[in-house]
Amino acid sequence: MIQPDLSGRIALVTGSATGLGREFALTLADCGASVAVHYRSSDEAAAEVAAAARDRGAPEAITVCADVTSAQQVDDCFYGVEDELGTVDVLVNNVGAFAPRHWEEIDVGTWHEVIDTNLTATYLCSRRALPAMRESGWGRVVNVGYASSDRGLVSPANFPYFAAKAGVLMFTRMLAADTSADGITANAVSPYVVENSDAFPEDLPRGRPASFGDVTQALRFFVDEESDYVSGANVEVSGGWLPEDV
Repeated sequence: MIQPDLSGRIALVTGSATGLGREFALTLADCGASVAVHYRSSDEAAAEVAAAARDRGAPEAITVCADVTSAQQVDDCFYGVEDELGTVDVLVNNVGAFAPRHWEEIDVGTWHEVIDTNLTATYLCSRRALPAMRESGWGRVVNVGYASSDRGLVSPANFPYFAAKAGVLMFTRMLAADTSADGITANAVSPYVVENSDAFPEDLPRGRPASFGDVTQALRFFVDEESDYVSGANVEVSGGWLPEDV
């Protein structure tokens, strides 16, 4: 298993009070980073993750509350991290709502929630993190996509989510190109179905969902010091899944 040394680094993981975001935060703690656990409403769960991160090796771990679709709250979130830990070296854009319904059944408010939490939040957090990364000459941005989104996944069910994740992959590649001379890498991890999902489809490859460990292994690779020439990449953690309509 790749085990990067992130001693002295500071990591912020959005949406890390529960689920896959929690595992990302704990993985970075395993690597020796100080960790900021972001949440919007799950304060007790976030505090538990911060405590677990300290137990797992993080020199420091804090919680930060923000609606990351708001530019002002993103700014305040980063100020909070900077005041307590320092500037962010590793940013994982994990937060993102989904709406598994036919697109015609989704109201405008839900549409905006899905697009904004997945794509706008990725843009806002990345924009806020970059100046300090550029100044230090080192940074890692890892965005969470979705399997097959870069192949034009167009199912009418959950369409705004697929559209947002396709945008996340495009943004990742643009960010990689824009930071190629700055010591920063920008990459994406795109799982299909993960072990904490509410329901499992019949077309699961290998007969099982992805484990948290399957997905966090890709994160470990991207944040490793030795992966500094890998940028603009997208690793699908899908077991080889390919939907029939792609």
